[in-house]
Amino acid sequence: MTTPLRILSAGADITHALGRTIGEHASAGDVFLLTGELGAGKTCLTQGIARGLGVEGYVRSPTFVLMTRHHGRLTLHHIDLYRMGSPTEAWDLGLDEQLFGGGVCVIEWADRAAELFPEDCLWIDLKYGQNPDSREITLDAGLPEENSRFKMLLDLLDQKAPLL
Repeated sequence: MTTPLRILSAGADITHALGRTIGEHASAGDVFLLTGELGAGKTCLTQGIARGLGVEGYVRSPTFVLMTRHHGRLTLHHIDLYRMGSPTEAWDLGLDEQLFGGGVCVIEWADRAAELFPEDCLWIDLKYGQNPDSREITLDAGLPEENSRFKMLLDLLDQKAPLL
């Protein structure tokens, strides 16, 4: 298994910069599964990913519309499962089309349907830090390191983390 990477963010600007780096290095088919408490920074991270993908305009959480699509270097499928009552309900939204559609998927509240996702996803958990603005962000590819499509990204983020 890959060792999870932990990054401390001092504020929203650092969380956004981390997301931007992820987006700049994202490839077609990448799936980023975001978890964390309400207000922990999932949408802020997603906004950074969108910026790194070259998406123009404001990206907001699709809590009430459930899915949005943004066009940049790659299509960003932004999905929010907060209001889902069950994994089946999430799947019925057409989640498979987004997961296997060739763009990049960012799924907030992914833990609400964890069993639906393929093994080669990057789980990103955001937790509140020691002060109101700080966050502890854990990135976990889960697969053995040699099989992880995210190994190079995690190595890059590990090197870049002190500079974010």
